[in-house]
Amino acid sequence: MEENKDISLSEMLEMSRVLWEKNKERWSPMEPQYGKNFILYMIEEIGEVIQIIKKKGEEEIMQSPEVRERFIEELCDVMMYYSDVLNRFKITPNEFAEKYYEKFNKNMKRDYEKQYKETV
Repeated sequence: MEENKDISLSEMLEMSRVLWEKNKERWSPMEPQYGKNFILYMIEEIGEVIQIIKKKGEEEIMQSPEVRERFIEELCDVMMYYSDVLNRFKITPNEFAEKYYEKFNKNMKRDYEKQYKETV
């Protein structure tokens, strides 16, 4: 039976800080002026996710344990850089959650079909 694991934003941000603390002599400071670079690193990792989708396809991601593992690993890299960005801009879990819920509620009221037709 598979163990149910979940990770909170707080845990992700703490893990990011711990990893940075271990490597801070070689890595960029945990300051906002370096945030842009980590967004670019994150985009690079998103590119690796896209490569797997393009080269292997959705079916292989769903059926092949090896491909799936690699796919998830690359998604983890995306999230790790994302956490680094949040930390560099000193965004707290509470601050993030508040805005996330606010944006979700706003999106729930949007008419995407109408909005798309108006922009085309």
